[in-house]
Amino acid sequence: MLAKRIIPCLDVDDGRVVKGIKFEGIKDAGDPVELARCYNEQGADELTFLDIGASYKSRDTLMEVVRQVAREVFIPLCVGGGIRTVEDMRLAMNAGADKVSVCTAALRNPALLTEMARAYGSQCVVLSIDAKRVSEPGEAPRWHAFAKGGREDTGIDAIQWAIEAVRLGAGEILLNSIDADGTGAGYDLELTRRVGEAVPVPVIASGGAGNLDQIVQALIPEGGNADAALVASMLHFGKTTIQEIKTYAEQKGVVVRW
Repeated sequence: MLAKRIIPCLDVDDGRVVKGIKFEGIKDAGDPVELARCYNEQGADELTFLDIGASYKSRDTLMEVVRQVAREVFIPLCVGGGIRTVEDMRLAMNAGADKVSVCTAALRNPALLTEMARAYGSQCVVLSIDAKRVSEPGEAPRWHAFAKGGREDTGIDAIQWAIEAVRLGAGEILLNSIDADGTGAGYDLELTRRVGEAVPVPVIASGGAGNLDQIVQALIPEGGNADAALVASMLHFGKTTIQEIKTYAEQKGVVVRW
């Protein structure tokens, strides 16, 4: 069994880490370089930085953050938000990223995934899917892929989009549940499991972690069976540490990296 990863997610806006609930109600959560250093020392397997600002200034600020972090931290860095072209990917990789995640840009231009994979390899291309349940109670569950930070329903089935994206060159799926994001109510296990069953690449569960049991549920086969769990609020606001998460997961039979 491959070891499961624990990945802190740092949503960055104008040089600060922020966090909201269901992509709204954003509040400050700290300095990204300090947090990255802390999570690295705690034993994080990777770090994910997502620029949630809308401007090129915000993206440039994030690239400077990545440069600073890359000088001090020697675990994989994934950078997303505002990555729209192979040139944007090149800038992120040159700043110190090991891979990039794309969401809206790939929905607008799916061929971008192929271009990125040809330029840097599929292992460097992460498709970020902001998924929201659109089925009514009593119906078979359905999720759509949303664009523009969860504001625009594309009408595209999230699971089918994951399958197509892997065919085009994505080497990993970062699966964000809009319904669960920041709520602390737990990951969308059904969505995570179904995407994982549909694609042959690693799936990262994201959105909803509120306690250690929920993180374990995202990783175990009878739960979400994700390859990794993204954690934000629980870490940023001091509710737990990477060591506590891994120790608890190991006690529950999850194979983790140390």
